[in-house]
Amino acid sequence: MNNYEAEFSNLVRAFRKRHMGKGPSHIRTTFCKNWAICEMQGNLSPVEKFIATAEEGKQMLRAARTEMVKQMYKKHPPQEMEDLLGAKLIDLYVDIDIDKDFGMSIFVFDKNLEENFSKGSREG
Repeated sequence: MNNYEAEFSNLVRAFRKRHMGKGPSHIRTTFCKNWAICEMQGNLSPVEKFIATAEEGKQMLRAARTEMVKQMYKKHPPQEMEDLLGAKLIDLYVDIDIDKDFGMSIFVFDKNLEENFSKGSREG
């Protein structure tokens, strides 16, 4: 992970903590074309883990952790992320495996992040 990817991971964690009460314990971000791909572990709170012991609880959590997260970013545009990258967020794809407590978010921006922030291109 380069410096920009690490900083983006920190911003994602802070954003989720601010708007959801808890951020992931581990995030790894990779820039690919105009995507920021975030792999996240340790997303669920203790209460959510308890809810996940029932099958309908898993389904409810997955729906909440996918659709509600996307709505949260629409309601609260991530200005800090856009400022860091000099790019506008245009779409977001979210999924989570409740059993593994592993989530993926793909942030789609209007500029090529890989080209702008690959190793050596803008580190300083």
